[in-house]
Amino acid sequence: MKFNFCHICQIITMSGRHNNKLPNNLPQLQNLIKRDPQSYVEEFLQQYRHYQSNVQIFRLQPDKSNKDLAELVMFLAQVGHCYKEQLSTFPQELSELLLSYHTVLESDLRMTFCKALILLRNKDLINASRLLELFFELLRCHDKLLRKTLYTHIVSDIKNINAKHKNNKVNTTLQNFMYTMLRDNNSIAAKISLDVMIELYKRNIWNDAKTVNVITTACFSKVAKILVGGLKFFLGKDEDEKNDSDSDSENEGPSARDLMVRYSTGKKGSKNKKKLEKAMKVLNKHKKKKKAEVFNFSAIHLIHDPQDFSEKLLKQLESCKERFEVKIMMMELISRLVGIHELFLFNFYPFIQRFLQPHQREVTKILLCAAQASHQLVPPEIIEPVIMTIANNFVTDRNSGEAMTVGLNAIREVAARCPLAITEDLLQDLAQYKTHKDKNVMMSSRGLIQLFRNLNPQLLHKKDRGRPTEASTEAKVKEYGELEAKDYIPGAEVLEEEEQNKEGKEEDDGWESASISDDGEDGEWVDVHHSSDEDTAEVAEKLESIPVEERKAKAAAVSSSRLLTQDDFKKIRLVQMAKEVNAAPGKGQKRKTMDSDDDNDNKNEVLTLRNIEKLHKKPKADKETRLATAMAGRSDRKEYLKKHHKLNPHASTSNKEKRRTKNFMMMRNSRSVRTKGKRSFREKQIALRDSLLKKRKQHK
Repeated sequence: MKFNFCHICQIITMSGRHNNKLPNNLPQLQNLIKRDPQSYVEEFLQQYRHYQSNVQIFRLQPDKSNKDLAELVMFLAQVGHCYKEQLSTFPQELSELLLSYHTVLESDLRMTFCKALILLRNKDLINASRLLELFFELLRCHDKLLRKTLYTHIVSDIKNINAKHKNNKVNTTLQNFMYTMLRDNNSIAAKISLDVMIELYKRNIWNDAKTVNVITTACFSKVAKILVGGLKFFLGKDEDEKNDSDSDSENEGPSARDLMVRYSTGKKGSKNKKKLEKAMKVLNKHKKKKKAEVFNFSAIHLIHDPQDFSEKLLKQLESCKERFEVKIMMMELISRLVGIHELFLFNFYPFIQRFLQPHQREVTKILLCAAQASHQLVPPEIIEPVIMTIANNFVTDRNSGEAMTVGLNAIREVAARCPLAITEDLLQDLAQYKTHKDKNVMMSSRGLIQLFRNLNPQLLHKKDRGRPTEASTEAKVKEYGELEAKDYIPGAEVLEEEEQNKEGKEEDDGWESASISDDGEDGEWVDVHHSSDEDTAEVAEKLESIPVEERKAKAAAVSSSRLLTQDDFKKIRLVQMAKEVNAAPGKGQKRKTMDSDDDNDNKNEVLTLRNIEKLHKKPKADKETRLATAMAGRSDRKEYLKKHHKLNPHASTSNKEKRRTKNFMMMRNSRSVRTKGKRSFREKQIALRDSLLKKRKQHK
């Protein structure tokens, strides 16, 4: 009897199916189905019917563990993409089982159901919105591992949905659902929903205004964890594009080399050297300003109604019964809202004024809030009581130097943002601390003086005003609510003068080249190079002699007649920085410029505790700290000590050891206590002889 090759393969296949244990070996069947789905349809349907019967049993006792059902569910989830028609209702059925019995399900079985749904979602066999809503419902379960798994999947799934482009339809649906979840009675589910939104915002997935304004509702929650989570979100910092902004700002402005060229031209003397040192300080100050702008509080800027939000926060703060740390966070958020958006919240200043005492806990943070909530649009009579309270409670000789320093720093920061709030008498009194014995107090007072030299030097004593510069003479003291809108670019006159200077030099170069050719050379033109930095330095020196009004007219003409490039702005900044160094016309240097570590930071910048707690000298450690440092240094000293061990621990002491315990008056005439310096010449001879004899014996 003859068999062809096809019959042989069929017989081998049938015999192999009878010999294997596929109905009881789901991993093997799963592997075979993924390789060839059409050949194992019957085996799959058999397992699917087995799954359906197990579901019927599960519905009768949902709180019992069912290992067979868990294995079948994972098997169907693994091969779901191979039989989409047969398993079309499987994801929906599994979701309904979870939704109906998630509170009574055994934890391992519930985790298996969730992992199966995640697997189906990764194969795009279930709708994202429906599954994510189900998972948010499951966050109410008292299962920490399950909540962590669901949180990870929710974040990663929403990230994948918005990977190529923003899926606004899904995002809107989920955001609306999360808005209801934040008000859920289950605090754990509400907190995880808040964490999901904050994480998506940090990853730039949901960084829109709707997400931010949904998170604002968390700041009014009665649950402490949710309240703190919302406050921390708005108090955080976003450092996106930090390196790019820093590098761009450094490339745009003048460099140290520009200043070297600027002040190295002309006569070289001590005057130019001092001007260069001062110009370098000004350059460093401007660089620090630009570096400080890495703070990007985009979340606070996206709030729809910051005035209403801050008023509600203040009302909640006044009746808040939470921990003091939570109250401090609420103060910080209110102060940032007021300072960044320049809001009017007059009730906040009397409230914060009650806590301005040196003995108050976290008083430096409260002082920081007072400074941050000050801005130029607040009426001076509102801020003045705050400054007077700080001065009366902190800047007094009965307080420590650190308390006085903190008070002076806080007054400086408040006055920098609202300069009209400080009176002339108070400022002159605070300026008297410039000669205080405590260096921290002295430098803080000098920082306040340096601030008002730029803002309003007329409030200071004449001896404290310093030497007027071109920048200080051009500055104008603004009244309350006054805005200075310029229709020209200050310093643009340098461009016109530079062009005229170049034209003059080109004519001179032409005459030089012509004279060279007349002397018998080949008649070729010779290029005479001039440094642009040197040209700018020469032009800046010429501008010093031009009256201010004429310079303004030239700047207005240049600003309206041409488009400025980055090189033009660089030259303008260089001249503007020189104005802060050069003395005003007709004003000699009668007094030295007061040294100060004050950088006059940008008034719109968000403050840090460094601005309030700035100490120029390290405070002296108390006795306990010094003792602890000394004991810490002695901990390993025993390893390096010379150890003396007796051969016989019970032996008596030697005469040398006994002499250590005797009174000095008993031993003062003994030769053993006489020093080597008091020995006679004869005694030294004997000692040398004995030592030489001893060495000779040792060599033998």
